[in-house]
Amino acid sequence: MGHDIKLTASDNFQLSAYRADPTGAPKGAVVVIQEIFGVNHHIRSVCDRLAKEGYVAIAPSIFDRTSPNFQSGYSPDEIAEARKFVANPDWEAMLRDTQAAIDAVKTVGPVGIIGFCLGGSIAYVAATRLSGLSAAIGYYGGAVVRFADEKPKVPTQLHFGEKDAGIPLTDVETIKGKRADVEVFIYANAQHGFHCDERASYDKASADIAWPRSMAFFAEHLHK
Repeated sequence: MGHDIKLTASDNFQLSAYRADPTGAPKGAVVVIQEIFGVNHHIRSVCDRLAKEGYVAIAPSIFDRTSPNFQSGYSPDEIAEARKFVANPDWEAMLRDTQAAIDAVKTVGPVGIIGFCLGGSIAYVAATRLSGLSAAIGYYGGAVVRFADEKPKVPTQLHFGEKDAGIPLTDVETIKGKRADVEVFIYANAQHGFHCDERASYDKASADIAWPRSMAFFAEHLHK
């Protein structure tokens, strides 16, 4: 459904991205930010799904600066390898690459951003610092709590799993306490990665609530 393209960031770094376009006139565009597993099969399928919803979807490869075209699966060994990428993340570089993706689709119409895991944190920071967005959605972003003092410039929605081993509920409560302006949802019994149907932690019941909720949020805020 989609195809690979190249983006150029503000520091002239070239990175790859996956872009999927709807069959009809687009309602707007959505930037999709990957988990630590790269722009893999799952992230591409999220883009294709968004295209079916009527959006131009674009997923920048934000690990290209350190490991071009990195893609990973979800075995324990692959997860351990992927985690190395975020031991010391370069937030500024990842935000530059995210801005390049926003800029590449802004002529389409209003632009939203959605991210998962690492990408959930980036989606939140993008809402507070980047330009050209109209809405932001983050799924289980573990670093959001570190940036919770920063106020999003656009409507923002966050999704967390109640049983996420990496994001304590105390962190989620801290975010709620600091950011009454952000919609925060907690999914009972859901673990980290509950949206991804390729992971062992996939929770269909939670995903089937969170995704329509996300689409309704974009429908509300991404209109011309």
